[in-house]
Amino acid sequence: MQTFVADHPLVAHKLTTLRDVNTPTHEFRRLADELVTLLAYEATRHLQVEPVDIETPVTAATGVRLADPPPMIIPVLRAGIGMLDGMIRLLPGAAVGFVGLARDEETLVATTYAERLPADLTGREIFVLDPMLATGGTLETVIRLALDRGAASVTAVCLLAAPEGLQRIGAAFPEEDTPVPIRVVTAALDARLNEHGYIVPGLGDAGDRLFGAV
Repeated sequence: MQTFVADHPLVAHKLTTLRDVNTPTHEFRRLADELVTLLAYEATRHLQVEPVDIETPVTAATGVRLADPPPMIIPVLRAGIGMLDGMIRLLPGAAVGFVGLARDEETLVATTYAERLPADLTGREIFVLDPMLATGGTLETVIRLALDRGAASVTAVCLLAAPEGLQRIGAAFPEEDTPVPIRVVTAALDARLNEHGYIVPGLGDAGDRLFGAV
């Protein structure tokens, strides 16, 4: 597994405001969208391309375009929906699937309650959107689902990550035993999880802060 922690003043600036308990929902949503677009730039660095011949206004030239099949973006319901626009802004031609998982707050075990993905993901590069990589259970489930269907690579885009979650993903998908690249791109690696499985210092419940508590 490869991990990339964004090191950029704009990322740090926006993330600081996201963490602030006084940031209202509408501002949180806007900043999360902007932050995801910055992370998406790094997350898409390994996209496969193919050469293409074009005509400029001056002469013939050779460039590149994204290779087929188009990548697929998979937001994890519900909080991942708040990241979708920021990601698809850079990948307007991507397909979009959905996976819904709910975490038991006592056992911290995630269970799947909804899934809308093609049965065959052969050759597709997958981008999983989940704001918080905490225990890693949710992300492990989605990665296994994508790999079982033939994904060519899986990149998780997360606003924050905890060491415990990264360790779990690394242990679940060791490079020597995983035939395709697994990557995590995040704005920050925080200190730890607390006894409730929340990232510390974190930013609270991302879903509640994006959409309001329900």
